[in-house]
Amino acid sequence: MLRNREFRQFSIVFILIAAVSVLLGFKIGMAAGILTFVSAVVFGTAFYIYTRARYKSIARISDQIDLVLHNTERMDLDELEEGELSILYSEVKKMTLRIREQNDALEKEKTHLADSLADIAHQLRTPLTSVNLLLTLLANTQDENERKAFLRETEELLVRMDWLITSLLKISRLDAGVVEFQCGPIAVDTLIFAALRPLQIPIELHNIELYTDLLEGIVIQGDSGWLAEAIQNILKNCMESAGENGKIEIICKDTMLFTEISIHDNGAGFEREDLPCLFDRFYRGKSTNATGYGIGLALCRMIITRQGGTITAKNHPQGGAVFAIRFSK
Repeated sequence: MLRNREFRQFSIVFILIAAVSVLLGFKIGMAAGILTFVSAVVFGTAFYIYTRARYKSIARISDQIDLVLHNTERMDLDELEEGELSILYSEVKKMTLRIREQNDALEKEKTHLADSLADIAHQLRTPLTSVNLLLTLLANTQDENERKAFLRETEELLVRMDWLITSLLKISRLDAGVVEFQCGPIAVDTLIFAALRPLQIPIELHNIELYTDLLEGIVIQGDSGWLAEAIQNILKNCMESAGENGKIEIICKDTMLFTEISIHDNGAGFEREDLPCLFDRFYRGKSTNATGYGIGLALCRMIITRQGGTITAKNHPQGGAVFAIRFSK
């Protein structure tokens, strides 16, 4: 206690006041002097005991804070009675909970980052291994047709790697919160046609039947560039699922509560165990024949949800998969 300057100052002042009071009391009379002396001793003792108890409580709280800072799981303190120390204890407890929550979040983020880096390394290693193998075969063959085939496969792998790296960079930017979405009115039919424009040639090459039912004048709020990319990734997924001579339907529905864009293909649909994880990053499905990198749908969800929308996926009653994008009014 004596390390506290305020307590030392108070003690000195109290002793001086008590000494003066006792002297004045003895000047008045023996009984007054004794009464003053006893009162000063009793008051001083009571104050000392009370202050010492408070300092012990503060020291206990300080020790527990130190333990928390050294990663102790919980504070081992009994509830204090109502008063200033109780308020201090409550605030310290709230601070401890916040620190623990932040530590848990950082630990999860650390684990997630480690897993993501491992997944990224795996995703890049696979096409790189294939490219190295193709380059070795290219160097060892003299047949012109085989060389052209190897070059074509190498080019396709490099294109896929470029898409993968670009998508990973976009996800990283979204995770870091450095992307600023431009919020403005977007006509739904214009948005769909913008997403379809780069896919027109692949759709024709694979003879995919495309059906659209888009109401004119339906407007949503968002960033047209990012939303077009999200819808384009969904369309790519549907094209892969539909395959040759497949069919894709894009239907827009407008209600008093929301605007919905549904994209339906006539492919094989989803496995039941895959449905809860479709939009998880790097999830490629339980099937050993699964293709892709598990990036496109994760990127779609990030783009759509961060602009106030929702996206769901399920199996269509008539077969195939259906994605539903909703924006509330």
